[in-house]
Amino acid sequence: MTKFPNDFLWGGATAANQLEGAYDEDGKGLSIADALPGGPERFSIVNQANFDWKIDTTKYKYPNHKGIDHYHRYQEDIKLFAEMGFKCYRFSIAWSRVFPNGDDKEPNEAGLKFYDRLIDECLKYKIEPVITISHYEMPLNLVTEYGGWKNRQLIDFYENYASVVLNRYAKKVKYWMTFNEINSALHFPVMGQGLVKSNGADEKKNIYQAWHNQFVAGAKAVKIAHEIRPDLMIGCMLLYATTYAYDSNPANQLAALKENQAFNQFCGDVQVRGTYPAYTESVMNRYGFSFKDLDVTADDLKVLKENPVDYIGFSYYMSTAINVTDKSLETANGNLVGGVKNPFLKASDWGWQIDPTGLRIALNELYNRYQKPVFVVENGLGAVDKPDENNFVQDDYRISYLRKHIQAIAGALEDGVDVMGYTPWGCIDLVSASTGQMSKRYGFIYVDLDDEGHGSLNRYKKASFNWYQKVIETNGEQL
Repeated sequence: MTKFPNDFLWGGATAANQLEGAYDEDGKGLSIADALPGGPERFSIVNQANFDWKIDTTKYKYPNHKGIDHYHRYQEDIKLFAEMGFKCYRFSIAWSRVFPNGDDKEPNEAGLKFYDRLIDECLKYKIEPVITISHYEMPLNLVTEYGGWKNRQLIDFYENYASVVLNRYAKKVKYWMTFNEINSALHFPVMGQGLVKSNGADEKKNIYQAWHNQFVAGAKAVKIAHEIRPDLMIGCMLLYATTYAYDSNPANQLAALKENQAFNQFCGDVQVRGTYPAYTESVMNRYGFSFKDLDVTADDLKVLKENPVDYIGFSYYMSTAINVTDKSLETANGNLVGGVKNPFLKASDWGWQIDPTGLRIALNELYNRYQKPVFVVENGLGAVDKPDENNFVQDDYRISYLRKHIQAIAGALEDGVDVMGYTPWGCIDLVSASTGQMSKRYGFIYVDLDDEGHGSLNRYKKASFNWYQKVIETNGEQL
C-alpha cells in the first residue's frame, strides 16, 4: 500500500453545537441548532409550514442544549485525543458564543476566552487545530430578524465575526474552513442557510442567493486570513456524495452529470476557481430563474475572483445512484441526499450506503478538477453501539468501515492525489445532526448518555480507540 506523507494530518472532527452543550452559559446566544428538536423526526418537524423557531420543551427534547458537556470537559476529551495520537483536531467555533445575536457591535469576551483555552489545550499536546468558522450553528437572531443567508446584510455580520476570530487565533491556528457542507442547502437549507418554509426555503432562487452571499462572505474571510498570515490555509467544505448513473442508459448518465454539477460541483467551482461555472445558467433555469435575477454586484465578483480558497475540505459518508428511467426502484437514505438503492452496496443501520471505493473516486474527481489539496474532514459510521458490563464497545464494524476508507485514501495517494489529512467524524460520541440522537454513534470514545438525556456522561474507550491509535502511530501502515 502507498505510504502516507510524513506530515499527513491524522485526527478527528466534531462541531460545537453537537458536543459543547452549555447552550446559554457565559453570554452565549441562541443558535439555530438550539432551536432544532431532537429525534429522528427533526427534519419533518422543521419542514412543517408552521415551524417558527420557538423552543418548546413541553413538546420536544433539545439534546444540543446539553451535548456531551464538552464545554466543561474539554480538557478530558483533548487528553483522550492526544492519547490516540491526533496530529490535528477539527472543531468549530460557535458563532453565537462570540456574537450572541450575530449583529452585535462587540464580541462576547467570555466566549472568546473559551476558545483561547480550547486551542491552547490542543497545542499543549501538539495537536493542530482545524477550525470551521460556521458549522450549522448561525445565531438564531440572524434568522428570525433578518431571514437567514438570503439577506445580504449577513455578509457584513459574518465578515465581522470572521475578522474577530481570525485576528484572535491566526497566530496559533493555521488551518481553517469557511462554511460546513455549504452545498447541503440544495436539498436542506435550514442548517446551512437558516431557511425554512416560512422564510423562503421552497423557492430555489433564495437558496442560490443565500449561497452567493455566503460565497462573498467566505471570500472576504479568505482575504482577511491571508492579510493576517500569508501561510494560513483556509478552505471551503463540501458534502461530497460520489454520484453514479444507475446503468449505462444515456438518460441516466446525463442525469448523473446534471446532479453532479448541481450538487457536488457548483459550490466548489465558485469558491475554488473564483468564478461562476459555465453551467450556472443551465442549473438555475432548471429551477425557473436566471442568474440575472440574483442580487450580484461587480464588487462581489471581484472579491470572489481575487480570494479563492487554499484547499477543499469535504465530508464523505456514502455514494448515491441516479435513475430517471425506472421510477419503481427502491430509494436509499443518505447524508441529506438520497438516490436509488445501489444493488452492489451494503448500508449502515441508518440506511446510508457504504462505499469506500466512492471515496477514492471523490478524491480523484476533486483533485483533478481543482488541482488544490484535498482534506477528508468527515467520514465515519453511525451505528448502534452496545457496551458490555464494563462499558466497553467491541466496534469491529466501525474498524472495518474506517479501515476500508483509509485504504481508499491510500489508493488516491497512489493515483497522485494531494491529500492533506483525515479526520473521522464524531471522534467522540456526540448528538447526531441528522437525527438529534445520541444512539447514532460515530466515536472512538463512548459517552454514557442516551436519547432521553440520561447518563453519567463518563467517557470510555471503544475497541476502535486502540485500533486508530495504532493507525496513527504507524502512519497508516498498520490497519
